[in-house]
Amino acid sequence: MKENNYTFKWKDIGDLEVGRPNLGRNTDVAVYRLMQYTMRSVLNNELGAEKANELFYKSGFIAGSEFCTNILDTSLDFYPFAAQLQEALKSLGVGILRIEKADLEHMDFILTVAEDLDCSGLPITNETVCEYDEGFIAGIFSKYTNKQFIAKEIDCWSTGDRVCRFVINLKNE
Repeated sequence: MKENNYTFKWKDIGDLEVGRPNLGRNTDVAVYRLMQYTMRSVLNNELGAEKANELFYKSGFIAGSEFCTNILDTSLDFYPFAAQLQEALKSLGVGILRIEKADLEHMDFILTVAEDLDCSGLPITNETVCEYDEGFIAGIFSKYTNKQFIAKEIDCWSTGDRVCRFVINLKNE
């Protein structure tokens, strides 16, 4: 994995049952956030906040695409697909997804994530912090539809809201 030009592949996650026979698949949210926010700190300090946010979005996009390909059934119609996505995110402890708007004709969506893995419980800073989630959601929608989507967080725990709210639209080419 230290090679130049490394590209993530789902198999890189490894065999968790073999590798963690005693500890299992789960860990504490604090450990996940420790990794995420220390990485954010390094990227911010080395590259600036704008570039760090861009990189978090891009990595989230890759993760969402791979998650969709390897965990979800993309052959389902939208509402069964959304239900499967809701269940997967909840069972994996990522968050509780709710679809607020699904305009399939115009491909415009609004969704919320409660108890979000990345930010629920953080101090209020009046800034959204879920760039990784934005990319993750865009990656899922893009992989599911075979169209390019963008996702933008408009509400966040860090802005004083109790859910993260995302607007998802087709990307203008």
